[in-house]
Amino acid sequence: MLKKIFTAVAIAATFALSFASFNAHAEDAADEVIRKNVNDVLAALKSDKDLQSGDIKKIEKLAEEKILPYFNFPHMTQLAVGRNWRDANDAQKTSLTDQFRTLLLRTYSSTLSQYRNQTIDVKPLKTAAADTEVVVKTAVIQSGGQPIPIDYSMEKTPTGWKVFDVLIDGVSLVTNYRSSFNTEIKASGVDGLIKSLTDRNLKNASKK
Repeated sequence: MLKKIFTAVAIAATFALSFASFNAHAEDAADEVIRKNVNDVLAALKSDKDLQSGDIKKIEKLAEEKILPYFNFPHMTQLAVGRNWRDANDAQKTSLTDQFRTLLLRTYSSTLSQYRNQTIDVKPLKTAAADTEVVVKTAVIQSGGQPIPIDYSMEKTPTGWKVFDVLIDGVSLVTNYRSSFNTEIKASGVDGLIKSLTDRNLKNASKK
C-alpha cells in the first residue's frame, strides 16, 4: 500500500509542475492556473527522451527546479512530525525539514521515470476571494486503470500558493508519515528520527 501511495505521489508531483507559472497567473483561481499549465508541462515531458529513459540526474534537476519550490516543506514537516514538533529545537527543525525534503525528492525522482502518458483532470474549484487555503481536486487518468484521485491542499503565502499536503485516493501524505515518524521519535527521540532520515537518504543516494 505504501509503495502504491509513493508511486501515486510521484505521479502527482509530475503534475505539480503546473504550479511553475503560478505567479504569472496570480489573478486566476488555483484550478485555472493548473489547467492552463498542465498541457504545456505534459507536452514537455512527452518530448524529453532523457526523462522518458529514466535519467535520474535530469529527473532530480527537474524536480528540484520545477516541483519542490511550490511545496511548503517547513509546514509539511511540522504536520508530519505532529505534536513532537513543539519539543524540537530550531536546529532539529531545520534538520528534519532538510532531510524530509531530500527524502521526498528521492521518492519523486526514483518513480517519476514511470511516467507513461498519463493525463490529468482538474476539477472546478469554488472559493471566495478571502480564502487563504484551498483544495485543488484532480484525477490522474491512466490507460487500462482506474483514475487516481489526487487532492492538493494549498495555502496562500507571501510568495504565492504552496502545497502543504497531498491526498492520494483519500490518504494524506503527511498523515501517512506521521505514524512512522512518531514511532521513531518514541523509540529514539527527535535526533533518532533525524539520523534515520539521514541514513535513508544516504542509502538512496548511493543507489544512483
